[in-house]
Amino acid sequence: PCMEVRLKTITTPRDKGKTHELPLWATPTERDDVNYRMHFRMINEQQVEDITIEFFYRPHTITLLTCTLLSLMYFAFTRDDGNPDSNIWVGLILVISFFLVISVLAFPNGPFTRPHPAIWRIVFGLSVLYFLFLVFIIFLNWQQVKQLMFWLDPNLRYAKREADIMEYAVNCHVITWERILSHFDIFAFSHFWGWGMKALLIRSYGLCWTISITWELTELFFMHLLPNFAECWWDQVILDILLCNGGGIWLGMTVCRFLEMRTYHWASIKAIHTTTGKIKRAVLQFTPASWTYVRWLDPKSSLQRVMGVYLFMIIWQLTELNTFFLKHIFVFPASHALSWCRILFIGIITAPTVRQYYAYLTDTQCKRVGTQCWVFGAIAFLEALACIKFGQDLFSKTQILYVILWLLCLAFITFLCLYVMVWYAENYGPREKSLSECEDSNYTEYADHIFEGFKGTVTLIHHIKRRIKYTSVFNCYTVKDWPLE
Repeated sequence: PCMEVRLKTITTPRDKGKTHELPLWATPTERDDVNYRMHFRMINEQQVEDITIEFFYRPHTITLLTCTLLSLMYFAFTRDDGNPDSNIWVGLILVISFFLVISVLAFPNGPFTRPHPAIWRIVFGLSVLYFLFLVFIIFLNWQQVKQLMFWLDPNLRYAKREADIMEYAVNCHVITWERILSHFDIFAFSHFWGWGMKALLIRSYGLCWTISITWELTELFFMHLLPNFAECWWDQVILDILLCNGGGIWLGMTVCRFLEMRTYHWASIKAIHTTTGKIKRAVLQFTPASWTYVRWLDPKSSLQRVMGVYLFMIIWQLTELNTFFLKHIFVFPASHALSWCRILFIGIITAPTVRQYYAYLTDTQCKRVGTQCWVFGAIAFLEALACIKFGQDLFSKTQILYVILWLLCLAFITFLCLYVMVWYAENYGPREKSLSECEDSNYTEYADHIFEGFKGTVTLIHHIKRRIKYTSVFNCYTVKDWPLE
C-alpha cells in the first residue's frame, strides 16, 4: 500500500461534493463496485475541482434552449431560401450546431477539464459526427462519393494524384547541400511539430522511437501500393528518423519532464488583484491542471498488458496509413482542407483517447475503455474499410506476403522495444514506488497526520479520532477528520 495519507473527497456527476465512504467492514464486492465506478469516472467523466468562477460551470440549460430556439426561428423566417445549394449548406450547419449543443448537455467530459469540460464534450460530439459520416459514406457507390466531394469543393474535379505528377527516390546517389536543404519545407516543419505532439501524448521514449522506426518500415512494405512512400535512404534515415522524428520526440519529452516536475497549485482568479496576474491566470487556464507520470510497462506486466501495447501500435500505424490512402484513393492533395483538417481533428481526439486507453491498460480497476477511445477505434477501422471498398483496384495489387512480413516485423520490433523498456526499468529505474503513481487530481489537500502502522488496528497521532476511508485510488488509504467528542 502507498505510505502517503491524503484527505480525499469522492464525487459523482449527479451529486457533486458528496463523500462516498466505505467502512472497514465493507465486503470486497462493495469495494470493487466503488472502485469500478470511480476509476471509470476518472477517465470518462472527470470533474472540475476548485471552481473559482461558478458562472462558467453552471448548467444554463434553459438559457441555452431559449437561445437555440430563437436563433433557429430567426434563420428559418428571415433568410432567402431561393438557392437550393445554400439551403442544404445552412441546414447541415444548423444540424451540426444543434448536435453539438446536445453534446454539451449530454455527453461526458472525458479525462480532461481544461480549458473547460464543454470544449471536450464538443470534441467528442464532432468525433461522433465523423463516425456517423463514415458509416454513411460506406453505403454509397463511387459515383455518389465523387459527386459529394465535388459538391463540397468543385475544384476537386481537377485534382490529380501526387504520385501521377511527381517522382520519388530519383538519383539517390546524388547528395548535395542544395538538395538536402530543399527538403526543409513546411511539411518538414509539420513533421517535426507533429512528433513533438505525439511525444506529449505517449510520454515514453521507447514507444515513440518504436513507432518512428516501425513507420519507416511500414512505408517500405506499402511502397508497392503508394509510390510516394519511396524515399532515398538518407532522406528516410537522416532527415526523417533522426532529425524530424528524433528532434520532435526530444522536444516533446523535454516538455513532459518539465511539466512532471512542476508543483500545481491553482489560485482563484478572484484572489489575484493585479490585471497582469488575472490575464496570466486566464492564459494558464489553457494549460494542463495536472500532469500524470506515464509508465506503459513495468517488470511485472502481464501478457495481456503487453498485447494491449502491441494493439496500440497497430491502431497507431493504421491511423497513419489512412492519412495517405484517403488522399490517394479519393484524390485530393496534401495541402487541401480535407487533408489537414482531418489530421488536426485526429490529433485533437487522440489526446483523450490515449489517456483513456492508458488507464484501461494499466489500471486493473478500470474494466472498460472510455467512450472517446471506443469512437476513435471505430473511426480508424471505418476509414480503413472505406479505403478498401473504394480502392479495390489499388488493393488488388497488394502483395499478401508484404503485409504478413509487415505484421511480423511490427510485432518483433514492438516486443523487442518492450523488453528493453522493462529491462531498463528493472535495472536503472527508481527502486522505490513513485508517489506520482498515487496522485490524482481529485484530492483537495494532504492530511495533517500519518498512520503509525497498517497491520490490524490503526494507531492515530495527536489523539484525534479519525475514520478510515478506503478511496480505492491505486490502493491508497486516506483519512477524514472527525470532530472531537
